Amino acid sequence: MRILRNLILAPSMLALLAAAQDIPNTLTKDERAAGWRLLFNGMNFDGWRGYRMQGPPKTGWEIRDGLLKTVPNVLGRELVTVRKYDDFEFTWEWKIARGGNNGIKYFVTEERPGAPGHEYQMIDDKENEDRSEPNRLTASFYDVLPPSNARPNAAGEWNRSGVKVQGKYVEHWLNGQKVLEYEAGSERLKQALAKSKFARIPDFGDKIPGYIMLTYHEDECWFRNLKIRELRGQ
Repeated sequence: MRILRNLILAPSMLALLAAAQDIPNTLTKDERAAGWRLLFNGMNFDGWRGYRMQGPPKTGWEIRDGLLKTVPNVLGRELVTVRKYDDFEFTWEWKIARGGNNGIKYFVTEERPGAPGHEYQMIDDKENEDRSEPNRLTASFYDVLPPSNARPNAAGEWNRSGVKVQGKYVEHWLNGQKVLEYEAGSERLKQALAKSKFARIPDFGDKIPGYIMLTYHEDECWFRNLKIRELRGQ
């Protein structure tokens, strides 16, 4: 039960995941007071750059009608935050095209290009080819740990997701429900990693301060209301 005691979700994050934002890509007065910041302003790539790049990629992403969207079937590049994060809560809304695949990654480093970070999987659980593997379903720690009782909305409908990192403890949230928790560097995680595609990557399961990444897999995916709150000293 140690994880449950150490991972009490702040009411502000639960509120963000419980309902869609009335005005996309904005913060309420209470959110600002609680320390939340926007990671996407709905207008430009401020705060983001291409993975292993100085500025945003020229292809693969577009901003339209306040949404950040992948452009399918081009030579795209992942987006990463300009800043690194250590302990934090990150929430976002997303929808994906039929059969699509995408994700966000955290603990991201540019020194390990083959496996830059831990991935919160985002796919069409009904039609994507990964649907047969529990540890590749939406809200899983991709290829490592499956979610529990995750209920993503259908392709083309908005989902609300969250990741919380505090110390070595990590939570994945989906549509208002906690669906996965684990301890970075733990024996449980090491055993799961040993059965995964990351088995031969040293220290992959450890927590590090890192960037947050929006992946690019050539499928259409839409993002809005990307928000983060750092948890220093909490």
